Amino acid sequence: MCSCMCPKVKEEVNFSECENMAGTKKMSEEFEANTMDSLVDMPLATIDIRDDCGITDVPQVNLERSEENEYKDQMKRKKKNKDYQPNYFLSIPITNKEVTKGIKILQNAVIQQDKRLAKAMTGDGSFHITLLVMKLNDDEVNIGIDALLELKPFIEEILQGKHLILPFEGVDTFRNQVGFVKLAEGDHMNPLLEIAEAAKRTFQEKGISAGESRSFKPHLTFMKLSQVPWLRKVGVKKIDPKFYEKFISHRFGEEMLHRIDLCSMLKKKQSNGYYHCESSIVIGKRPIGIRDLINEALQRERMVLKSKVKQIKELLFQPETQAKIRRELFEGRSINNNNQENDVDFSATLT
Repeated sequence: MCSCMCPKVKEEVNFSECENMAGTKKMSEEFEANTMDSLVDMPLATIDIRDDCGITDVPQVNLERSEENEYKDQMKRKKKNKDYQPNYFLSIPITNKEVTKGIKILQNAVIQQDKRLAKAMTGDGSFHITLLVMKLNDDEVNIGIDALLELKPFIEEILQGKHLILPFEGVDTFRNQVGFVKLAEGDHMNPLLEIAEAAKRTFQEKGISAGESRSFKPHLTFMKLSQVPWLRKVGVKKIDPKFYEKFISHRFGEEMLHRIDLCSMLKKKQSNGYYHCESSIVIGKRPIGIRDLINEALQRERMVLKSKVKQIKELLFQPETQAKIRRELFEGRSINNNNQENDVDFSATLT
């Protein structure tokens, strides 16, 4: 009897194992899908997507947590971050034609290998490095503009009159979902990190929800799969490394930091493809164009007006000023009352 039952028991065990494997696979696919759903179409600042998903580079032997637990953790993080959805960011625009031309060549090389990825490419007018992300309501936009203007002297103090040159070299991805051109290592990294920290501190001191808990990782995004949700439905779930292997060590050129913009993630982009810009600061003595000159003039006027408004407020709060205002208002009422009485008497005599 034992010999008859063993095959059946073995068959039931195998069937149970298959069910478990199928469930694990389903959970894995669901986890991956939810991970992608969280990658909204906005600049991915200060992140490595592996960190965003709670995945770190640890030895395989330590990866004993079930994918079910990974999925639950992902849902907890997603719920926790629901209230903080950045809608504005500080952008370092990339305008050097050598750099943008190199990125376009990279993008075309990827598209030639898979034409479905064309829609996942970042427009050449949108190339930038994200310095800081934040959440602003309509009333806080002007506060954000003030914070940006106040950031300029801190940046000038960090740079000490020197130009900050940002060299781009090589290509990488965040978890095979976001393709980016890397910022090469070098002496430029420390001042850039200091500027990012100064920006975070300046905006937070204004009461603005800015920055993230993750460390700042500057990068120049050239493609994002999350921009084209239907790609997953046709089987494109990852960026194949072979698509960009020829550019792993490619030098794309350099960008000199000359401007920082406060941009909206949600408002309609400009005609050139760049983000809607609320305000800008010009850094250094780089030759600048008409737009930069206009921005500088507007910002100077804004600072002058802001200073005058501050002086008026301080004047109004002085006791002697308030006493004078009350006195003049009281005298004005007395004169008006006397005039009204005189009008009445005059009318009475006429009748």
